[in-house]
Formats: sequence, C-alpha cells, structure tokens
Amino acid sequence: VLQMSGNEDDWLALKPQEPSPSQCCGSGCKPCIYDVYERELAQWERAKAKQDKSLLMEKKEQSNNSELNPDTFTAFNISSVEQLTEDTYQYKFELPGNSSLRLSLGQHIVLRGMVNGVEVQRAYTPISPGNAEGYFEVLMKCYEAGLMSQYIKTWKKGDVVFWRGPFGGFPYRPNKHGELLMLASGTGLAPMLPILQSITDDEEDETFVTLVGCFRTFDKIYLKPLLQDLARYWNIRIFYVLSQETSLEELPWSYQENTYTGRLNEDLMKTIINSCRRKPFVLICGSSAFNEDMSRYLKAAGIEENSCFFF
Repeated sequence: VLQMSGNEDDWLALKPQEPSPSQCCGSGCKPCIYDVYERELAQWERAKAKQDKSLLMEKKEQSNNSELNPDTFTAFNISSVEQLTEDTYQYKFELPGNSSLRLSLGQHIVLRGMVNGVEVQRAYTPISPGNAEGYFEVLMKCYEAGLMSQYIKTWKKGDVVFWRGPFGGFPYRPNKHGELLMLASGTGLAPMLPILQSITDDEEDETFVTLVGCFRTFDKIYLKPLLQDLARYWNIRIFYVLSQETSLEELPWSYQENTYTGRLNEDLMKTIINSCRRKPFVLICGSSAFNEDMSRYLKAAGIEENSCFFF
C-alpha cells in the first residue's frame, strides 16, 4: 500500500497544470492554451489508467526541435534589441540555419513569460516578412503596469524566450480587393506591415492601399524610414493621425500634407473613405476601444461588416 501512495504522488507530479486566466492571450488561437491543456490531461489520464508513463513521452520530444509549433513552446535566441521610442522595442530572434517562420500574412505568435512565478501569455505579430531567412522580428510596447512588459524589459541579446504558433492571420490574396484601408493604432501597425510588403514585392499585385496610422505624437510613430519607403510606391498612401499634436507647423514638411491632428473621428473617416480610389476592404488593429470606435465610424460611412477584418 505504501508503494501505491508513492506511485500516486509520482502520477500527480506528472499531471498537467490547468492554465490560469492570465495565460490565455484572448486572441482566439487554435489551439488555445486551454485546448492544449485538455489534450495533455486526456493523455495523462490514459497513461495513468494503463500505469504506463511512456505514453506521456510524445509531448516532450516536440519542443527540442527549433521549429515554431502551435501546440508546444519552442525556445528562440534574441539576437538584437533596439529601442524605437521610450516604451517601444524591436526584437530580433534567431532561426536555425536559413529557415524562416513561414507565416501567412498577419498571423500572430504567442509569447510565454514568467513574472514573479506567474506564467503569462500574449500574442504578437512579427513585422519581418514571412519568408525572412534565419531570423524574425517583433515590435513590442512595454506598459508600466503590464505583467508581460516587466518580463520583456529584462531581455538582452543572447537571452532565450519561448514562442508558439502561428495563429490567426488575414487570408490575403493578391488583387482580391481593389483597395485595402488599414486602420492601425500604435503597435497595431505590426500585422499591416507583412501585407504591405507582400503587395510592394509583387509587381503583379495592383491593390491600392491606404494606411492610416494613429499615434499620440510625431515622435511616437514607429518605423518611419520603412513607412516612408512604402509610401513611395504608386499604389500605397499613408496618413498619420496624431491625437496629441496641436499643429502641423513643427512637423517635417514631407509629413504635413498627409497628417491630421486630433483623433480619427467619424468625419475624418468619411473624408478618408471618400478619397479612396475604390470601395475599400478594411483591416483594423488596435485596442478594443479603438476597434469599437472604428467599427462605429465605418458603419456610419456605409461600410458593411463583411467588408472589415479585425486582427
């Protein structure tokens, strides 16, 4: 009997732990961390019923190969850390050999962090092209009170972090839409960039794009050189909406004609949609408050829900 209770403890130690709510990123991943848990629990229950621990081994083998996987977290090395604004960083991660993440457009990956012994998970969209070889890059904003931000702020070159994925994504096809209207707030710019780059890389793709980037101030606009390069293409227009700038006079002249001060409101939305060359399909990425506002303004401007996609 003693032997049996010891064995029981062994099995309990192997039992998968139920995720806490902070571990779910809320992005509707398939599989969600809870799906993975349910599957591992069922696997554990089968193994325990048969008293055969080797039935638990399959999940251990997966995480050693350094390929991104939706079910298990994989370790990646940080190869560079670049601060873009006071609270925004661009991180570069190594991929083995010349492999690439092979993400489809706008897909996100999920980061696992440990903060004071609590595991947290959040979704981020890589900004590097999906076919970039040997690396991928992620844009991250750190918040004062954010749990994940506390973890990210400690990162330095050479550290190892854990990602799983990919998930989600926008099923983009060249020339499917006459015009894409991209509404991005802050780091909501991230899922737009791979789509923009795929359009500019493909000479056959004649989709018009109007990108509206909403930031607080001119200094808070991320990746200006990249955006300026993209705006040189015949089919790409970029507008900036700066909620805390009061006048355009201080801005470089090259920004003055395509920048608005104040917030992106219903009137400005109508102005922008009326200036689109074709009826747009709209991509939206920002905070839930931003997404709700945009949804309302688009409806008022006569854009139906089936012509919108939220990241």
